[in-house]
Amino acid sequence: MKQLPPDTVRLLSSSQVITSVVNVVKELVENSLDAGALNIDVKLENFGLDRIEVRDNGHGIKAVDAPVVAIRHFTSKICSHEDLEHLETYGFRGEALGSICAVAEVAVTTKTEADDVSIQYSLDSTGTIVSQKPSHLDQGTTVSVTKLFRNLPVRRQFYSSTKKCKEELKKVQELLMAYALIKPELRLLLVHNKVVIWQKAKAADDRSALVATLGSGIVPNLLPCHQRQEQPKIIIDGFFPKPGVDCSSTSSSTPEKTFIFINNRPVHHKEVMKLLRQHYSAQYPEDSARHRYPIIVIKITVSPSAVDVNLTPDKTQVLLHNKEAVLTAVEALLVSLYGFRPGSDLPPEQQLNHETLPPPPLQTDASQLKNKRSDVRDDNVLTEAETHADSAQSSDVSLERQASNTSSSSSVSKSPERRGHADVSAAETRKHQISAEDWSRGTALVDSVSGEPLQPIVILQPSTPSPSNSDEAKIQRSPGKKMLNAITEKPAALTAYDMIRNRTTRSPLSPVALFEKDTRAEVLREKPAASLQDISIAVQEKWNILGEGDRKKYEEKARKSLQHYNQKTTAEGLREPDEKAPRTKLQGQKRKPPLSNQQLMDQLFARPQKKPKAPVSRPSWPVPCSVPALRLQLQRLSSQSSGAPRGLHLVNQLASQSTWVILCGQRLMLLNPFRVEETLLFKRLLENNILPSVSLQNPVQLTDGSLGGAEYVQTLCNMEKQNPDLTGGVLFSDPRLVANGFKIKLTAAERHLEVTEMADCVPFLGVEDLREILTAVHHRKASTVRECRPLKVTNYLQAEAVRLARQLPITLPREDVEQIIRRMEQQLGESSHICIHGRPFFQHLTFRVVTQKPGVLHMSSYQ
Repeated sequence: MKQLPPDTVRLLSSSQVITSVVNVVKELVENSLDAGALNIDVKLENFGLDRIEVRDNGHGIKAVDAPVVAIRHFTSKICSHEDLEHLETYGFRGEALGSICAVAEVAVTTKTEADDVSIQYSLDSTGTIVSQKPSHLDQGTTVSVTKLFRNLPVRRQFYSSTKKCKEELKKVQELLMAYALIKPELRLLLVHNKVVIWQKAKAADDRSALVATLGSGIVPNLLPCHQRQEQPKIIIDGFFPKPGVDCSSTSSSTPEKTFIFINNRPVHHKEVMKLLRQHYSAQYPEDSARHRYPIIVIKITVSPSAVDVNLTPDKTQVLLHNKEAVLTAVEALLVSLYGFRPGSDLPPEQQLNHETLPPPPLQTDASQLKNKRSDVRDDNVLTEAETHADSAQSSDVSLERQASNTSSSSSVSKSPERRGHADVSAAETRKHQISAEDWSRGTALVDSVSGEPLQPIVILQPSTPSPSNSDEAKIQRSPGKKMLNAITEKPAALTAYDMIRNRTTRSPLSPVALFEKDTRAEVLREKPAASLQDISIAVQEKWNILGEGDRKKYEEKARKSLQHYNQKTTAEGLREPDEKAPRTKLQGQKRKPPLSNQQLMDQLFARPQKKPKAPVSRPSWPVPCSVPALRLQLQRLSSQSSGAPRGLHLVNQLASQSTWVILCGQRLMLLNPFRVEETLLFKRLLENNILPSVSLQNPVQLTDGSLGGAEYVQTLCNMEKQNPDLTGGVLFSDPRLVANGFKIKLTAAERHLEVTEMADCVPFLGVEDLREILTAVHHRKASTVRECRPLKVTNYLQAEAVRLARQLPITLPREDVEQIIRRMEQQLGESSHICIHGRPFFQHLTFRVVTQKPGVLHMSSYQ
């Protein structure tokens, strides 16, 4: 036997931890959450195979911890095994980043609050830092993973099909949706190939996070629920489908929208999922609901010491110490919401036997729920329940219960006493079974007191009326007065539906129409491809050449059709409703009342006549009023409100739009904050943005001809320069050149100008744009960077401003809009209120004018 090399051991163990793109994203996102991040951006290229970048605004990594950040089994989450009993973080093993380094290339950029600049660390396959350099990123950590599975070609080949890649991208989105539900304050963004796939803004509460994640069409059909149990301590929160709602709007064919969390960790728990599906589908009679998954968000919180998370590498499966108690609490919540249906999962013959058996001894609700769930889960658990009937009723831990169940099931087969007890129970069960013959004869159900078969229900008649009510009794027994059956009969009334015939009467056809009806089929057989116009022309030609005898036949048919139509319309017009006919016939066929107990039912269910209530007199009292005093008060109020409030004041946001209603003096206007933000970003980019330049393989020579004349060369030479280098060359450091992506050098030996570096982010940037800069400096005396921007650079910065503005959330909070208005007033003033596309920030709605005359106040509104 030989010991494997360390590189092989590291690769084998890492390929078990990092099995897919979802695992990489999950480990990095959980590290961001453990660092207290509130903003997380996930960017993928080529479905994550070429690049995965996770950026957050967490606490960052300290400089002293950077050398061991990717070394296996180095972690800041726990210190010993005992810390797992109080675990509050997602990660704890210290294997994620080291395993990623073994199967990909990793770079980590981080900055803490105490650091001045961020540092980018490049890591090798062992997690050791090989290089570092400063970066421009803000506080937080950015992990870039490139060339995933570069040394595992078989696993990389697994993602060669587009279908597998799209499924992996969908799994990443579902993972981020789960964290969005459990962390409402979290802002998430998923980008694939520079296209935003899914995003979620910060939410105030769980319901808002649910709306932002699942959509506003699903949340109204969900019901928030809460349950708390002390011994053992179990808290269940979540959103469940409302009972009775259409299953198509509260369920799906796949389990992707059934979210199960245990201690804020998204997990896959088969038994909890089975309970949720059973109780949800039991309320629908059709079988189609049994194969669907309910849209549920359930959060189970237990003691950290009662959960074993270290079960699988991805930590999506957990082991519960008190599993039976957790399942009982979940089922109790589902029963309280959807009701208890003991026979929903049993065959019909077992349901009948279950209903006719004598009631079991009194037990607690928890034990009833345990027995029901055990019947549903496994048939062998019924024997376990019988062997443990005399044991303690408190729930045991799952490991101990499994051990006790194993020992007790083995003792059942060996003990003769228990075998005899089981035989007696089986005999009693057979004794209480109902045969089909007894059921048909009506002797299946027997009275336990008299021993006779049970009889149908008998309606008891109330006592006879007292002598004082003898007149009323005579009226009720009067044979001439017909009693109204309040159950089976309703007073008939003539409705619009009764006045509409159920058969249509066709209007009579003319001789030409009758001839066309008979001839159209013949024309179509002769010319199958003929159009409607050709068919009409052919029929008309045949009618014109038709003989006199045939034409008279069609005229006779038309005359008979008209005569038949006139007879029908005359008969319907002369028909009048029969007043002597019983009114109940207007309502159609009525349900025949039962033959027995009819008069007794009329007496029991007849509605008593309501006595009209006497009108209640309302109290009133005089109030002193002075018209001159009221006029004086109105004059004072109008004088106080005559001065219009100055500045812009937010009123409210429109519900269906992203615009805001603002008040400017006496005018109401609509504000589009995104147009303002675009303009502010564009102004800041024009003034401060520096285009990054790259070195040119062949420097571009600058002459009088290329720049447009000697005066432009002189203008360029007069710009600000750096100190000469060792070779005597001088680089231009003027911000008007550097900000636009040009780095120009003046050589000392040959005394000529050349462009050594140029920005590559602006398409087709060249010497013509440099000439624009020099023209602005020479002719317009431009001294700032904003005045010297070429047209191509201006258009590029305008597109960048639009792109940055579109990354904002659709619904902005009130504080952000107020801040945008303040920045607009400070930077733009009142002169320019037009966005970069030429559209105004404000749209006028209405204004109110207040005029005052002596003793009279007039207010009018103009639209």
